[in-house]
Amino acid sequence: MKDELLYIGNKIIESKEKLARNFSALLDSEYNHKLIHREEDKILEWRAEIIEYLGEALFEKKPIVSQKVTKWAVDIGKIAVENGLSLSQILKSLTFFRTVIWDVFTEELQQRKFAPITMLDVSKIIDPFIDEINHIFVDIYEAHNNEQMKLAYMALEELSVPMVPLSKGIAVMPIVGQIDTHRAQLIMETALEKGAKLQLNYLILDISGVLIVDTMVANNIIEIVKALQLIGTKAMITGIRPEIAQTIVSLGIELGTIKTKATLEQALAEIGFSKLD
Repeated sequence: MKDELLYIGNKIIESKEKLARNFSALLDSEYNHKLIHREEDKILEWRAEIIEYLGEALFEKKPIVSQKVTKWAVDIGKIAVENGLSLSQILKSLTFFRTVIWDVFTEELQQRKFAPITMLDVSKIIDPFIDEINHIFVDIYEAHNNEQMKLAYMALEELSVPMVPLSKGIAVMPIVGQIDTHRAQLIMETALEKGAKLQLNYLILDISGVLIVDTMVANNIIEIVKALQLIGTKAMITGIRPEIAQTIVSLGIELGTIKTKATLEQALAEIGFSKLD
């Protein structure tokens, strides 16, 4: 049995360039098109390389081959992501390795009249390695997608807390939507970071777009104003609608010395920033 596996493994290795070309021929045009800027010889080299490792798996010790296969899968998985290949495309391509490998030694098996168990043993050895490549590719794509989602979420968060400079030392931060604990922290971090960077003397927090102001929201806004004061930025709140004002009073929330104005225009006039007639 070992002699048969050794023969088949060496046959696969000897035919690796031919098998790599056969593999390429099986791929659809879209897949090949996305790799067109890569040198064709390099692509064939990568494919011949993994075919060689699968051939070695039939007679080499598993840990040795596993190390080679893992490194190949990690490297190629990253290249696939960089080239914009979909996960379904690259997983589909893995099935072609089985196809081209079986094609090369099926005739040999018939001619040499190998025992049927030999074909089963070949599959039992090669298939786990292909499955391992599959898992590595999935992990790489999942990590990439998570990173992309994280970046997109960060960009969305940044857009949800805009800072609008009006002139030197003056800016407005319009806040729209619901304010939860996480967003309140984001508002504070953005206000402090950009306030210090822009060397703001005044920052107007416009909450006309905030639909609900409860005790938690009010306390968060107060904390943001206090934090701004510590870095030398005077904060003012605008856009408190009548129903919001009524809620604040009914909840017994004390705004203390925090300045408030009904509109943004009034707040700007308060700090000496008004339009010229």
